[in-house]
Amino acid sequence: MFLLQTKAMPGIMLTVSGCRVSADLSYCNVYLSIFPSEKADEIVKNITANIRTVRYDLGQRLRHQLRIIPELRFFVDNTIDYMSHIDELLKK
Repeated sequence: MFLLQTKAMPGIMLTVSGCRVSADLSYCNVYLSIFPSEKADEIVKNITANIRTVRYDLGQRLRHQLRIIPELRFFVDNTIDYMSHIDELLKK
């Protein structure tokens, strides 16, 4: 789903690095890894502003597999930045 949206923004790579769904399938926390990381907050705000459209598209794709389409919450995954920081410290 995000592949089509990121094609309009050259130079940005967006990856869904993880999802955590509640036991009753009512909430889903989606963790996004965004490169370059300077634009991560802007992109997450843009996705959050269009959350109804994203949830609708997800519902259209999964309507025969899920009874309830969960409420989506998007977060930035800073794991790559953290790993590169640790790598720099180890090289010193």
